[in-house]
Amino acid sequence: MSFRDYDTRLAAYAVIVDDDDRVLLALWNEGDEPLWTMPGGGVELHETPEQAAVRELREETGYLVELTGLLGVDTYVLPPERRRIQTSRPLKAVRIVYAARIVGGQLTDEQNGTTDEARWVPVTEVPALPQVSLVGIAMTMRADRPSA
Repeated sequence: MSFRDYDTRLAAYAVIVDDDDRVLLALWNEGDEPLWTMPGGGVELHETPEQAAVRELREETGYLVELTGLLGVDTYVLPPERRRIQTSRPLKAVRIVYAARIVGGQLTDEQNGTTDEARWVPVTEVPALPQVSLVGIAMTMRADRPSA
């Protein structure tokens, strides 16, 4: 299939783990049920992925962050029948995942957005949470780069 025959969504996310071994997650509210995800989201046309990650973290968590490295890039294809809009076109999602650290702000829930809550969760409790696949993928990326 040619790239002209499907839609693409570029998104940027960040993994932040604090000194107490807790990871910062956001509760995504656009699915059939709320699911935990990594803070982040779509890259706007005028932004770089890095700028989008910083903006999205601020919107979803209240924190101002500094990106400390690229953890990886994940892609997946969503068939037309699983998309949230009526279309005959598949969607290729490209998710860029960064490591980050907090440099300001305070924990705040997003208002009128795609997430309802931001929360620090002990890393050991993450596997038991209802979550999108990106959480496990991002945590694996982080584990594969211990300096992140």
